[in-house]
Amino acid sequence: MAKPKPIPKPYTSRSWDRSHGEYIVGRAALDGVDVVAVAMEDKWGNGRLRLLVDTPLREKFDRQRYLLNMAVTNGALADVLREAPRMVNAYKALNMAADLAKAVRKPDDVWEVTLEDGSVAAIAKDYDSRLAKGRAVAVYTLDEIAHILSSYQATHKAKLTWPGATVVRVGKSIADPLDSISEATGLDDPIDDLWTGA
Repeated sequence: MAKPKPIPKPYTSRSWDRSHGEYIVGRAALDGVDVVAVAMEDKWGNGRLRLLVDTPLREKFDRQRYLLNMAVTNGALADVLREAPRMVNAYKALNMAADLAKAVRKPDDVWEVTLEDGSVAAIAKDYDSRLAKGRAVAVYTLDEIAHILSSYQATHKAKLTWPGATVVRVGKSIADPLDSISEATGLDDPIDDLWTGA
């Protein structure tokens, strides 16, 4: 009879990056995971690969993601070094299963980016409904991108004026007054009145 696997102990505190040397070792292992994750997103689409395999394999993959995340946020260097190669193997297993199932790959002429809310934006020459199947993804065609950029003429002109400039935020033209309220108080609580002339 096979010996049961030990149940991993809950991580109690992050200790894998307490020195520069430990950080470099741990980061090197995590970089290997990131390289594979990016390659899988390029091949299958952002967040799509885990949806292309059967439920038991998806569950194993998600459990491994959890173990790696726990190692990164709360583990020791040994935890990171153990879980990082396991995560690489998990990606490889999903990739192999998707290939064997002849799953449809993301077309090479489609670019995807994950937005801050976790949804995905795909940019394609023409609309393809297969890109949005089974996940939160908005498909933008090049014509739609042209309409969006036409609506933001100042941004477009800035990029023309300063080649290489990057957009880091698109702001509102009028500030939201609630952004200036930093503490939780009632609407009728007194505040210092700057307009009294005192």
